[in-house]
Amino acid sequence: MTRRADKKAEKRAEKEAAKESKDVVKRARTAVGVAKVVGPAVGPVLAPFAVRAAGVARDAYDHYRARQLGVPVARLSEFTGRGAALHARIAGVADGLADLRRAQRATVGDQAFADQAQGTLEQLTASVRAAERMPAARRKAAHRAVAGELERLESQLLHRLGI
Repeated sequence: MTRRADKKAEKRAEKEAAKESKDVVKRARTAVGVAKVVGPAVGPVLAPFAVRAAGVARDAYDHYRARQLGVPVARLSEFTGRGAALHARIAGVADGLADLRRAQRATVGDQAFADQAQGTLEQLTASVRAAERMPAARRKAAHRAVAGELERLESQLLHRLGI
């Protein structure tokens, strides 16, 4: 298979998984809604089902959110707030820098780039955290600036990794 076909197949699988998780959430919401209407009459009978449906809905939402951020579900709690997507991207770039440092063909320039970029990532992380408490307009401007810097770092990292 070509790289293009692999990407298409991967995107198709992601779309199907997202659709399935949305369907599960929809079914759970429907079940909870029905339980609210019928609840007073048969509440004790439906309570276990409602609890199970709520758990399934939460699990599906966690998987959906993790897929959106591009992180494993186990690390989802690390990325919260309005800057969660930026924090996830910063973590991804940090992982890429670690891979660059471990690469056998890494040059002294690559090591220097990784060290410099790591300092930049720490500043960007601090900026995103500080932006959480800013008014919406300033926060959005800060997030755009951080996203622009991340794009620059990501492109340089991909170039150095040979991708």
